[in-house]
Amino acid sequence: MADRTDTEPVLRDVVLWTASLVRQFPELAEELAPGRRGPASGPSPTGPSPSGRDELIREERREALLLEQRHGLAVPGHGAAPIRLHVSDAIRDITDGVVELEEAVCARLALPRPPRAPVIDRLRRLVALLDPIAAHPDLARHVRDEIRRMARRCARTLGDAETIVRVSGRCPWCDSVSLRAFPDRRAVLCVNPACVCTDEVCGCQDDPAYRHLWPEDRWEELSEASGTRTGEIEAAMDDPKETSC
Repeated sequence: MADRTDTEPVLRDVVLWTASLVRQFPELAEELAPGRRGPASGPSPTGPSPSGRDELIREERREALLLEQRHGLAVPGHGAAPIRLHVSDAIRDITDGVVELEEAVCARLALPRPPRAPVIDRLRRLVALLDPIAAHPDLARHVRDEIRRMARRCARTLGDAETIVRVSGRCPWCDSVSLRAFPDRRAVLCVNPACVCTDEVCGCQDDPAYRHLWPEDRWEELSEASGTRTGEIEAAMDDPKETSC
């Protein structure tokens, strides 16, 4: 049996990515009907949209109309408004992925097959299983990789651009001035694509898209190693000013 300390960084990632997915997944349903806007979203922009977005919307409408003609599909409560197929595909992919992941985890841990439940409830049940998952490093990494993949797809579908705040100091691993605060995750990441740490269970070891991160309970450690101040990191998290990097 593996010591939980061996998989602690992986488990922290699972918690961070799951929190992101729990927060954003419900927003996908709101995006299914084009033109549906929340009460706080303000008036629709009057200026022209970029041509690429216009073409995407036209293509979605053409495909949606074909589906409606063939199968009678429609969005309840929105008349003939076309469904947004790329959003629908993302919802289906994430829903199927979460169901399959929870069932695979329960099978590996010799637990009964989980009862049916909404995606958010299943994600919370997975987090509740982190202690037994920690005893299986390969399973922990699989859970992290799948949750991360689905969280990224959710964010891409919503078109979200995560706020990034520059942090002073140098990365303890690559010595570059590439430390950035990500308030949505309450974590500091090194955004240098070439940075690879020495922790064998860190995702930066085998995923080119992954960046080494320091969660909140490691900011003091990062501060001592990088030359930045914990007060600066906390300020970046609590009062972020978006910075292009």
